[in-house]
Amino acid sequence: HSMLALYHLFSGAGAGDLPGVDELINEEGLTLPEGVRRSVFVGTQVSPGKPSKKPDGITVRTLWGEIAWQLGGKEAFKMVQEDDKNATNPGDTLKKLFEKYGPCLILIDEWIAYARQLHTNADLPAGSFDTQFTFAQALTEAAKAAKTTLLVVSIPASESPHQKPDGGATHIEIGGEKGFEALERLKNAIGRVEASWRPASPDEGFEIVRRRLFEPLTNDQSKLRDTVARAFVDYYGQQQQEFPSECREAEYERRIQMAYPIHPELFDRLYNDWSTLEKFQRTRGVLRLMATVIHSLWERNDSNLLILPGAVPIEDPAVQFELTRYLPDQWAPVIEKDVDGPNSLPLALDREFAGTLGRLSACRRVSRTIYMGSAPIPKAANRGVDEKHVKLGCVQPGEAVATFGDAIRRLTDRGTYLYVDGKRYWFSTQPTVNRLADDRANQYSDDDIEDEIKRRLKAEAKSRGDFRKVHPCEGSGDIPDETESALVILGPEYPHRSKQSDTAAQREAAAILDTRGTSPRNYKNSLVFVAPDANRLRDLAEAVRQWKAWNSICDEQKSLNLDPFQSTQAESKRKTADETVAARIPETFQWLLVPVHRGDDPKAPIEWEELKLGNGGDSLAKRAIKKLTTEEHFFPALGSARLRLELDRVPLWRGNHVPLKQLCEDFARYLYLPRLRDQDVLLASIRDGIERLTWADETFAYAERYDEATDRYIGLRAGGPVQLVIDNESVLVRADVAQKQKEDEAARAAAATAAATAATVPTNDPTAGGAAPVPGVAGQTEPPRPAEKVLDRFHGSVRLDALRLGRDASRIAEEVVQHLSGIVGAEVQVTLEMQVKLPEGASEKLVRDVTENCRTLKFDSYGFEES
Repeated sequence: HSMLALYHLFSGAGAGDLPGVDELINEEGLTLPEGVRRSVFVGTQVSPGKPSKKPDGITVRTLWGEIAWQLGGKEAFKMVQEDDKNATNPGDTLKKLFEKYGPCLILIDEWIAYARQLHTNADLPAGSFDTQFTFAQALTEAAKAAKTTLLVVSIPASESPHQKPDGGATHIEIGGEKGFEALERLKNAIGRVEASWRPASPDEGFEIVRRRLFEPLTNDQSKLRDTVARAFVDYYGQQQQEFPSECREAEYERRIQMAYPIHPELFDRLYNDWSTLEKFQRTRGVLRLMATVIHSLWERNDSNLLILPGAVPIEDPAVQFELTRYLPDQWAPVIEKDVDGPNSLPLALDREFAGTLGRLSACRRVSRTIYMGSAPIPKAANRGVDEKHVKLGCVQPGEAVATFGDAIRRLTDRGTYLYVDGKRYWFSTQPTVNRLADDRANQYSDDDIEDEIKRRLKAEAKSRGDFRKVHPCEGSGDIPDETESALVILGPEYPHRSKQSDTAAQREAAAILDTRGTSPRNYKNSLVFVAPDANRLRDLAEAVRQWKAWNSICDEQKSLNLDPFQSTQAESKRKTADETVAARIPETFQWLLVPVHRGDDPKAPIEWEELKLGNGGDSLAKRAIKKLTTEEHFFPALGSARLRLELDRVPLWRGNHVPLKQLCEDFARYLYLPRLRDQDVLLASIRDGIERLTWADETFAYAERYDEATDRYIGLRAGGPVQLVIDNESVLVRADVAQKQKEDEAARAAAATAAATAATVPTNDPTAGGAAPVPGVAGQTEPPRPAEKVLDRFHGSVRLDALRLGRDASRIAEEVVQHLSGIVGAEVQVTLEMQVKLPEGASEKLVRDVTENCRTLKFDSYGFEES
């Protein structure tokens, strides 16, 4: 490009006709000479063994003959004609030539390629190998001595990125040992008088490419460019944790402006990474590649703000050719499978997750970025592209960075040639252990996968929550017919679909509910079921396949001969796969199937209510308990008033009472009754109801047995502490019947007391009046005694501990009320008053529940109010 610039600069065109030249020469105070003669020699276009026939009849054999003829035609050629014919160095004639035909510009390119073809002896028209470098020395000295001659020679630079470890140029560029010898001799000849020009810097490369490929920006376009640059830098500043720190600096904004519409990250990858390839030329290679990329993007009307690495259309055959022509052939299948193309993994993922990844083509942009940053340097000490630079090469302002993070994760999970080490990513021509894992995953049968899911469910079942038992993946015959609550986790072979009847899960649940093995099941109200979602089951099965594959690879590291990196990767993948399976099990087993009877008829058909488990970190059993309790399908506790309501509603009374053992079975048997955790819940409710002071109006009484012969309840208890016994005789008694028996017993006890008193205390007939005789005194009577005051009323109030209300009320009933209520004719009235302050207010559910309970318990007055 330097030679091209010089060639046009001294073409005779006005400075104003050459972009940037007018400004340059004005700044430096220069003027362009007129009438400059130019000579251009490109060593790859000239044969040393074949003379060149010119239009004017002159035959040119040597490099010096070619230079002379281009500077002055036939007349100039005559000055070196003899040396050209004999292939000898023209010496001082060159200085005379330059002075006569100056000012002149001489450009020589690919001289090494020309010189290395010469032989040691002078058997070629162009002369010998040694003569070539004698001429080189004479040429440089003549150019220096002449006042109006500029000689420009391009040779491979010793600081070129295409160099051997010892600092020399590569064999590809120089052409073997003879090429290296030619290079060294030419450098020695020119080095005496040279003024070296450095290759274009990356920033200068930006400008070269931009000027060659794009028209100059108008004022309006320049403003748009500045707006875009500012938007990118602001976005990088807002997402500081996601992008490299240098992107937030003002200097980076200037780089974006210089490279516009190409993102500096793409230029950096090309100049820093791709330029290390022997066949890739820094400026020319970048220019050729970007011309192809820009043409492809222009044809598809690409609307990106800048051309980022993620926007390079690698699937375009022309672009792919430019990228792969510098790389080994093994890269073609890598691109086809893991980078870009109609059958590539990134495209498949973008289609699979069209609503998130596909909307931004996130996977393709990520894979392109990683490819552009890793393909040319597969053996670098610090391999790959770090995650922040991957995002830098993909994301534009306004896009969610997290979407591209998800794309990176999905690509590394499923990529065949994509490697990851910490936060660095790279492609390689060697398949990763991902390919081995995929192959193994596909080899597992459905039975293998189901067995692993069942194994994990059995481990999950160790956490029971409030269920008394959890049965994971067990058949009807393995689930006991018991009164205690149990959760049945159906196996993966019984999926459920929402709002569909007669699913595999419902059929299996119905079979278990109906029978235990070959026998009918009695206690249906003790079971609820958890079933897997049919759609999510596929995701779980795939996660299990991946875990089993990675687990087997980790177990066989030695036999597979994995290197340390692959071993570390396999361990990481196994851990990730295990975490994925653990997360997907609760996502999959999300349906609670609850058998219910809508009416009170036990012969009515069973209906299945489906409930979706909520998210959370708890076990399946604990999440099921929360949902069932909220929906009142499970009662870890039951109020005595609710129990009385159920006794009266169905009714559950067998006459005036119900045996306790029968009542326990009823609650475990009938689906229209509340589903209790276990028998203890019912007993606690019964005990609370019996011990209540208001039992006669609100609950029930207890008796040790019922004597049918006397129609009396033996060991009748109510209004105080009681020790419950569940056997074939103990019964729960209707409150009104118990109250009547207690009144009858109290009346009989009072009558018996009165009779006993009359038999032991002699008195005169109280109806005869007068005074009783005075013992021992004839004819005298005792004077009347004054009437005694009678204490016929009692009152009392006491504060109770709200947290121990039942205990304290029971003691008051036993130690106070029971003494008073035993008096014949006593009228006992006990009133419970409550005042509750709620600093945070009452929720709608609390108001609804308390109001309903107060109504059921027949409160005289109640209500919530504002303070």
